[in-house]
Amino acid sequence: EFMQAFWDVEEAQARAMQHLASFVGDKSALPYLLTFIELIVFAMKSHTDSPKLQVDGCSLLLEILSQALEQDVVVVLDEDVANSLLETVRKHSENEGLLLLLCPLLMMISANEVAVENLRKAGLISDLLSILQSFIHNEQICHSSCAALWSLAVSENNVDQVLLQSAVPIITAVIREHLQNGAVLKSACSALWALSLQGFLNENDYEPTTALLMDALRMNMEGPVLVNNTCLALASLLRLSEISAFRFITDSKGSGINLIKDTYHFYCDDPQVVESICMLINEMVQYDDIVLDMVSQQMEELLSEIKSRFPSS
Repeated sequence: EFMQAFWDVEEAQARAMQHLASFVGDKSALPYLLTFIELIVFAMKSHTDSPKLQVDGCSLLLEILSQALEQDVVVVLDEDVANSLLETVRKHSENEGLLLLLCPLLMMISANEVAVENLRKAGLISDLLSILQSFIHNEQICHSSCAALWSLAVSENNVDQVLLQSAVPIITAVIREHLQNGAVLKSACSALWALSLQGFLNENDYEPTTALLMDALRMNMEGPVLVNNTCLALASLLRLSEISAFRFITDSKGSGINLIKDTYHFYCDDPQVVESICMLINEMVQYDDIVLDMVSQQMEELLSEIKSRFPSS
């Protein structure tokens, strides 16, 4: 009632948020805090010219949603909330400090199917691509923006084809910029995999993207989620194009066959990664010339080992 009565008084809204923040550490207070999400977003919208209130509001929303995630509580935000948050993004699109809070917030919200659809309708894809281009140097912004893009790209109701096609060079630029940053690559490679599965890459993308993903795999072998997603992205590319397949086995930095062997030996006890490796191998064998290379490099021995190690899978 206090927030609603004094919605136009910035100091009143700031004090209300400070009071709410004092309850964040109390798990039993979560149901109470969830009822304030719309009021917090409305306060941010009403005082969009106040960077401090935007920071306070984003920080509080992040705390509440993080707590909800920890307690497996599903939070669905409606279209009005989505539109209001994007108004804040657009108003402060050059405020890097605020975007460090807004982008993780959007990432968390986009994990919900209903919420991600509302964000898509509100035009989030275009905003995220602009943010990535402007702040490609910022690893945290890139990580959370790419994760949100992944959720948007795998949406079943995707009508943003032109926008998502334009995302491909931006995501590949992020991967090049952060080629040794596992956290960024994990979400960026996932986004690229989703774009590939949805058919948003064109023929000119196949060969350079294959080479780039191979570099990402070589340089970040110790991240199982990244390795898994990169193998799946490569499998998708090889399914799409023979050009990708031949680049994979003839890359100047080393054959993809050797890369598969190295990856398998690193993760031979991880069934999820091994399954992704097998999916990649399965795409390779559709090309007769590549099968000959696989045979000459004793890939049959590797497959036999996988079969014996995972007999029930």
